[in-house]
Amino acid sequence: MVGVVVTFDRARGRGEIESDGRRFGFHSTRIADGTRTIAVGTEVAFELAPGPLGLWEATMIQARATLASADAGATATES
Repeated sequence: MVGVVVTFDRARGRGEIESDGRRFGFHSTRIADGTRTIAVGTEVAFELAPGPLGLWEATMIQARATLASADAGATATES
């Protein structure tokens, strides 16, 4: 899925991603690059997984710019 980070509380490590008019919560440990922080407004790709309270949560969160550079590196290597 693709969405935009609409909230992120660095102290609590919690945030929300909006995608197709729905919001999905996430914890900073779900950010794939291991940084545990992400800026509000960042366009991201993510997957959904059931959370401990039965609500869907975002996981495997990657900034779209990171994905584009990884794809460009893969293309350059394949050439």
